[in-house]
Amino acid sequence: MRIKYLLYIIILSSFSQQIQAQKITTPTSEISRPKIVVGIVIDQMRWDYLYRYYNRYSSGGFKRLINQGYSFENTFIPFVPTYTAVGHTTIYTGGVPATHGMVGNNWFDKSIKKNVYCTEDSTVQGVGNNDLAGKMSPKNLWATTITDELRLSNNFESKVIGVALKDRGAILPAGHSANAAYWYDEKTGKWITSNYYMEQLPQWVNTFNAKDEAGTMMKNDWNTLFPINTYTQSTADNKNYEQALSGLTTPTFPHKLSTLNSVKYSTFKYTPYAATFTFNFAKTAIDNEKLGAGKATDFLAISISSTDYMGHSFGPNSIEAEDSYLRLDKDIASFLNALDTKFGKNNYLVFLSADHGAAHIPGFLKENKIPAGVFDDLTIKQQLNKLIEDSFNIKNSILAVQNYQVYLNKKLFPNTNDVEAAQHLIVQSLKLYPFITSVFETSKISNATLTSSLKEMFINGYTETRSGDIQFILKPGYFDGGLKGTTHGLWNPYDAHIPLIFYGWNIKPGKTNRETYMTDIAPTLAAMLHIQMPSGSVGKVLTEVVR
Repeated sequence: MRIKYLLYIIILSSFSQQIQAQKITTPTSEISRPKIVVGIVIDQMRWDYLYRYYNRYSSGGFKRLINQGYSFENTFIPFVPTYTAVGHTTIYTGGVPATHGMVGNNWFDKSIKKNVYCTEDSTVQGVGNNDLAGKMSPKNLWATTITDELRLSNNFESKVIGVALKDRGAILPAGHSANAAYWYDEKTGKWITSNYYMEQLPQWVNTFNAKDEAGTMMKNDWNTLFPINTYTQSTADNKNYEQALSGLTTPTFPHKLSTLNSVKYSTFKYTPYAATFTFNFAKTAIDNEKLGAGKATDFLAISISSTDYMGHSFGPNSIEAEDSYLRLDKDIASFLNALDTKFGKNNYLVFLSADHGAAHIPGFLKENKIPAGVFDDLTIKQQLNKLIEDSFNIKNSILAVQNYQVYLNKKLFPNTNDVEAAQHLIVQSLKLYPFITSVFETSKISNATLTSSLKEMFINGYTETRSGDIQFILKPGYFDGGLKGTTHGLWNPYDAHIPLIFYGWNIKPGKTNRETYMTDIAPTLAAMLHIQMPSGSVGKVLTEVVR
């Protein structure tokens, strides 16, 4: 009897343990995800703009994101060059040029022996446009994006749409498998796409285009939002190192947009009205495509391009920059309110970042006794071509000088020894330029005498088929450009330090000053959404916002 009793106890205990194990391993609820993820990339937004104009921002725009979201205050771009296509691609792939293939906005592709624009695609046709502006796709992108991975994670139930004035700002974030990407046609003032995505524009896009919002907005001159004498964060209005808008004669307020006719749609891109226009189109896309209304999480990738066009012309210390960001603050507040109304607070996830920053205009820096200057890539190309011709009797050996790299046509040289000699001669010649601090062959980056952090940035930015043969590095404050306006593209903090804020669904307010990177955005989103990270990702999950 005692043996039977013991067996009964053992069997009962074993059965009880199995029941407990089932209780532990059986899911009690579905995985929580937001209705929609919205990525907002502000083209050319330096990190310091968050705080430079903070006291003048409204409570509902940048301040709302900063104070109610989680801000990564020390986020950097971990590669060069810091350009639009590369930055947008990195944000959405978590990769670097070495893994996603975008080494610039343009590059000389050695495999096909021609200059390439990042999103060009001769195999597609424009939709809503019959010229080259519509012949665009993500064909040149090697890796998947977080938007691709979201679609893959649920057998393409999620909808993904990219929106930006710039084709590259819409196409590259939306990824390979997007439902749509829309960009701006500066000839007509309308939104267009290509037949990579669809054969004709949806009726809601045609309806939006028919309103001619861009043309209507250009009937209003661009004056300051507040009295101009209150723009104390900016330099004087009339500076000869600022670039006047196309069709106008001076770079000063008020910018007489209402006087423009033939160039009004192209000039529109440089005005703060273009940001409002972009957000208006994004809101219309949400409504008409019913984004966030299905069972699966949807993704809307927005890029604000007008800040970059404006920044190139007027620079970071201009009244135009200050006014653009004060107006953008109101646009963001309006957009967040629209998301509240549409989805309810905490049902949507937003991240805000930038693809790169920008240098101060050298004329402005010199005016304030800070070293700076410009040079011209074309002049260097001509001088190097003459150098090689004089030394080797070979003409036009330099294919290109771009992205601060020299592309050498090695096939013109009779043997490997001559190629090596020519490259050595170019390196030694470039070292003589007073604004260049370092020069090295890109295939020998690991041997370059650089700090470890700089070396890593150049390694991350290199691909054998698309990068140049020789890299040169400049003194701070110098860049390839003209005497008016500014640009970006270098490793320096003014180009590489960007904002990064997560807001909304499952985000607790906070901030950190630990060093984080642009490459961390995509893997963090993947962790939050419980999906695979993109195929070329090298970033780390930002655990502060993943719960």
